[in-house]
Order: sequence, then structure tokens, then C-alpha cells
Amino acid sequence: MNATSLLSTVSGQDQATLALEFYRQMLTIRRVEEELLRLFSQGHIRGTVHTYLGQEACAVGVVNALDRGKDVIFSNHRAHGHFLAYCDDVEGLMAEVMGRAGGVCGGVGGTQHLHKRNLYTNGIQGGIVPLAVGSAAAEKFKGSGAITVVFLGDGTLGQGVVYESLNIASLWSLPVLFVVENNHYAQTTPYQMAHAGDLSRRARPFDIRSAALQADDVFRVHTAAAEAVEYVRGEGKPFFLYLETYRLGPHSKGDDLRDPEEIAAYRARDPLIKLRNTLPPAGRDAVEQAVSERVARTVAAVLAQPLAGANP
Repeated sequence: MNATSLLSTVSGQDQATLALEFYRQMLTIRRVEEELLRLFSQGHIRGTVHTYLGQEACAVGVVNALDRGKDVIFSNHRAHGHFLAYCDDVEGLMAEVMGRAGGVCGGVGGTQHLHKRNLYTNGIQGGIVPLAVGSAAAEKFKGSGAITVVFLGDGTLGQGVVYESLNIASLWSLPVLFVVENNHYAQTTPYQMAHAGDLSRRARPFDIRSAALQADDVFRVHTAAAEAVEYVRGEGKPFFLYLETYRLGPHSKGDDLRDPEEIAAYRARDPLIKLRNTLPPAGRDAVEQAVSERVARTVAAVLAQPLAGANP
């Protein structure tokens, strides 16, 4: 049974419950990211912050198609959304980004070096792709039944090691799902100025099955991801899932040179608002209140923690 038919068997009541849960996850990511930008502006965060604003449907749609108990995730510098969709550890994430002792990595990894269970992140996107392929090889040789998913951006498709990784994954029939989140910009450079050709077709010369879609509907993303996961797990072969999305926030902190009218046009098509408009007011309002209260409590708790490495 494919993912589409699986979703079609869910009752109306269960679909409504799932929609509210997806909204909770997406809204949690949105509120955490907004709060991190605010905290950075107040001097509570050292270094940098790459937020996931606008891309929430990608993380929630894909991660909820995985088996969190055994599948392996590799993410990049823009990893907060993937992390929260995977484990929902709001306090561990915020404490880590703020360099506090209670962070998921003790406050020493920061925003780009997160790790929890089977999720690993690193700011060098070209570097995580071969690592993910190696992980998939290990899971195949162990016979664990697990797959590996790697989230990469459009800019990463300019790295030669990505194509070496695609080649090995196909040649060795490895259970790895490549998820490209094309948010249209590599820092401040439009992706069309950095890449020739159709990015969604990059895996085809390696005989890797692929799918491309607009990531403006979390259920559509989830359906495509579930079908991809089913293929990778069942056939033991790689898959290339290409998601067209848009980064609503700056590349990091406040470095944003894009046309404000362009950003406004994409805000009008915000996947979070699109989902919100389908929800019953009572359930939606309850989710929003719960998420806001949770994030506020978390900020207060994290600010009270000692800095990583501070003397007791």
C-alpha cells in the first residue's frame, strides 16, 4: 500500500487530529526560531543563528514519515526544524544554542553541531552527504532495516562530493534518502546565479529515482516523503526528494538583502498560515496558547541555567 492510500484510510477525525499535531510541530519550530532571533538581538546568543522560518512543512512532512526509533538523520547549519520535528526537545535545543549547560550537547556544540539519538548536524553541508551515505552503508551491512536521510540545501548541489555520494549510493544500492530543500538562496545569492540546469533532475544521471514538489502543504510533503521512505526501505535503494521552499527569515541574524516585495509575496503563501486556515478555531487556539506558554517557560528556564563551562 503506498503512502497516498495509507492517508486515505485515515478517518476524518484522525485526519483532524493529525492536522493539529502537524500544526503544533510547525508552530513550535516557528515560535522557537522567532524567539532565538529575539534573544540574539538581546545578546543572549554568541556566534550565529540560521533559522528555519518558512520551511517548517519540509521538516515536519519528512521527519514524520520516518521511524524515529531506528532511522538516522543528518542535517546542516539550518537544523533547528529537523531537530524539533525529530525529538521535540525545545529546552535542549534553546539551551544549546544559548551556550547553557543544559543544552543537548552540554552547550558546547551550538546551533550547528547538534546531536541527539540518531540525529547529527554539521555546518559543512558538503561534508554531511558522504557521511550519510556511509551511515546508510553501515545500516545495510548490519541488516538493521534502518534508512538514512540527509537534508541539504540548493547551494550544496555545487559541491563535487555530493555527486560522488550519489554515485556510490546508486552503485552500492544504499538505503539513503537525499532531501534537497531549495529555499532559493545561498546566503544572499539567488540559486539561479550559482547553478545551471534543473536542480530537481540532478540525481537522474545516477539512475536514482526522484520526485519534486512545492513544499507549501505539509500533507503533500508528508505523502511524498512517505512514498520515498517506503521505496528506500523496501527496495534498499536511494531516492532524491526535491522540495521547493522559501526562507522567510534572513540567512543568519539580520543579513538580508532580498527585495522586501519578494519576501512579502512568499509570506502571503506561508505554509504555516495555509495549514492554520484549515483548522477548527477551538483546536487551533488551544495549540497556539500551549505553544506560546511552553516557549515562554523554556526561555525563562534556560536563562536561569549556568553557561557551559562556568564554575559551579
